[in-house]
Amino acid sequence: MTFKPGSSLDPSQVTDVRGRRYGGGRGLAVGGGGIGLVLALIYVLLGGNPGDLVNPNGQDVGAPGPGSSALAAECRSGSDANQKEECRIVGYVNSVQAYWTGEFKRSNAEYREAQTVLFTSQVGTGCGTATSAVGPFYCPNDGNIYLDLGFFDDLRTRLGAEGGSLAQGYVIAHEYGHHVQDLLSALSPGPGQEGQEGRSVRTELQADCYAGVWAQHAESTGFLQPLTEAQIADALDAAAAVGDDRIQQETQGRVNPETWTHGSAAQRQKWFLQGFKTGSPDECDTFSGGI
Repeated sequence: MTFKPGSSLDPSQVTDVRGRRYGGGRGLAVGGGGIGLVLALIYVLLGGNPGDLVNPNGQDVGAPGPGSSALAAECRSGSDANQKEECRIVGYVNSVQAYWTGEFKRSNAEYREAQTVLFTSQVGTGCGTATSAVGPFYCPNDGNIYLDLGFFDDLRTRLGAEGGSLAQGYVIAHEYGHHVQDLLSALSPGPGQEGQEGRSVRTELQADCYAGVWAQHAESTGFLQPLTEAQIADALDAAAAVGDDRIQQETQGRVNPETWTHGSAAQRQKWFLQGFKTGSPDECDTFSGGI
């Protein structure tokens, strides 16, 4: 088991709009299946801004759908998180936000909670109408994280990751890393976005490092049992699976560092471990020096 059975979950931090239909135009300009899915992931996987790939006139999420009521009824404890995927996501969201709330307080700052929105196929966001082909992402325009749970199947079947509970925790913690960056005004555009030393890669690697910092403190949030070496290995495996070099080699048969937006498999693992070993957000400065 991963979660402490007696811990109390807060489903209000997750909005479930799965099954809801959204209008607003054609959505993604990139195809939603097969190679189209993977090409979209190259650009926005785990935190890229989907605004460049979606219709900017998409509908907002609006009020929670019926699914949110089900989460409130079904996801009450760590025992539920150990048995149901939706409740496990709630548990990870709760744990990540509990950590950052405390960390901001220690710095005499206030952490603003972000909603995680579960959807299927298509969703309206402050960044436009996005489809599940975008992969998990953070939208700075509305401060929400968006996730189609089918992504975790793709992570295993399309991208070759082993899976595992903490692989899901890594994805959630990475996205909340972008939310933290947003709160700290670290998501502003800068020169040299693409490339292995570009700002886009540095931004993504810092979010990986923040995910590692959370993992180091996960038990202290009160939601999770002590993480095992096998679970950390699952997180590292997921980080490697979404490295630009791994995805490019799989989809294009060659690697082009000049077009990287998220970093190599080795870089993503390195910075997750940097955060995990140090346990300090101050040690996640990917914007200075080499990466």
